[in-house]
Amino acid sequence: MTTAGPVSPWLPTAPCAPDPCARHSGPATGSVLAVARLVAGIATVLAGLLCAPLAALLPAAGRRALVRVWCRLVIRAFGVRIKVTGVPAPADGPLLVVANHISWLDVPLVATVVPGRMLAKREIRGWPVLGPVAARGGTLFIDRDRLRALPDTVRTMAGAMAGGGRVVVFPEGSTWCGRGGGAFRHAAFQAALDASAPVLPVRLVYRPVGPAAFVGEDPLAASLWRIVAARGLTAEIRILDPISTIQYPNRRALAQAAQRAVESDSAKRPSLSVHQRVSSSPAPASSARTPA
Repeated sequence: MTTAGPVSPWLPTAPCAPDPCARHSGPATGSVLAVARLVAGIATVLAGLLCAPLAALLPAAGRRALVRVWCRLVIRAFGVRIKVTGVPAPADGPLLVVANHISWLDVPLVATVVPGRMLAKREIRGWPVLGPVAARGGTLFIDRDRLRALPDTVRTMAGAMAGGGRVVVFPEGSTWCGRGGGAFRHAAFQAALDASAPVLPVRLVYRPVGPAAFVGEDPLAASLWRIVAARGLTAEIRILDPISTIQYPNRRALAQAAQRAVESDSAKRPSLSVHQRVSSSPAPASSARTPA
């Protein structure tokens, strides 16, 4: 899936590209096992899509539990191990969950621990298989080319949290390969302030670095194959301490606090020798397909 037309100058970008950022020189699984994983993963995704209408009949707590189980099954079916570390996630209540962004796997990975309504770019609705699943799951889609639509999106997010719901955002606005990261954009944090909802920072790490990265003009099929063909791929989700909006007077300060929390786990962070943290200014090889 490639980008259609020029990228808007205000959109966040990353210097990552499939080659060499997502290249993996480590051991690979056999072709038979990789194909089996691919079939199992797609079948698990489709099973969830077919069962979604029945899941909608369950109470909220039951739906959340079912989503956690299903997302874990999806990730494991694709051959990826899951490791959960950090503090226990809040059991209930409104929450803005914010995480660094590396892969399309980030979405089910976060949902294995803290499922909520995802904020994603409009184009994801048209993705095969994953698009319908996202729509059925209550994803909030945003048109990133229309700045005028942003206040409405923030109000919708705040309304969801004010009603006791949870919203999941990747505030870098673009995927990185895992060797660096982008600045957290501020708009989503205004929704947390408006709803008086705490912010839960989450750090995502994939080992080995590379196969899980979904960056630049990377086709979804190529990303899927790298993942199922990688040997020993592990996804770690580290839950950090919640941040109270009472401590921070505005969305900029709140975003910076969340970014510092995610960056502070230096022992878990891959080397920045390939990429250094950059601003949101355009770069030649941007990741234009990722949730906002």
